[in-house]
Amino acid sequence: MTTSTVYTQVNRVCADICAKAMHTSVSDLHEAMGGTLAKAHTMSNLMRPLITGVRIAGPAVTAHCPPADNLMMHKSLFMSQKGDVLVVQCPESGAQWGDMAAFYAKQKGLAGVVVDGFIRDTDDLIEMQSAVWATKIGPSSPQKNGHGSVNAPIVCDGVYVEPGDLVVADGDGVIVIPRLQAEVVVSHALERKNKEDAVRQLILKGEHPWHLHACDKNYEKLAIQDIQSTWNQL
Repeated sequence: MTTSTVYTQVNRVCADICAKAMHTSVSDLHEAMGGTLAKAHTMSNLMRPLITGVRIAGPAVTAHCPPADNLMMHKSLFMSQKGDVLVVQCPESGAQWGDMAAFYAKQKGLAGVVVDGFIRDTDDLIEMQSAVWATKIGPSSPQKNGHGSVNAPIVCDGVYVEPGDLVVADGDGVIVIPRLQAEVVVSHALERKNKEDAVRQLILKGEHPWHLHACDKNYEKLAIQDIQSTWNQL
């Protein structure tokens, strides 16, 4: 017999870390994690924001839904708290998110929503500036009577997500940072951002990225010969 698993408690990443993460970016955090670890925790380029110029950072609350059903999404939304990021996994048919859910989420103060699956009512979502990332868009409506899970670990767009993990999303995509690693990763990302801010100040003073990033030295090591002509004069 099919059953559902619903956990009512979440060990959330602390609000202070979430606030600091808002001063970074997905790219900063990706660089701070580094290498294969960053790749494993970053969702694919199929996961795109519906609107631009928006960044969110908050603890994950999760929902896994069967095809064409979003009952567990609504249960997770009902149990969520202000500042949470709702992470939904249902890559099959039936929109998981639409205008009414987004309207409720806005009143509740959710940071945003990440859906591995379909969303709909996108014109209305754009008008209300709903912070939503999704892999698919389509008009079909779901049922609300299926089993699934709430606040259990899920895999969303190939990334393992535990409830309470730090989810950061912006125009570059979505990254998930394990709760116990979040403080260190965010700290490293802020350090990287501060270094880039210092580079910007040097550029304002007339220096060149070609030199600041050691491109000149790397170019010299490659022993590339500059050709003193246009391409079609050879």
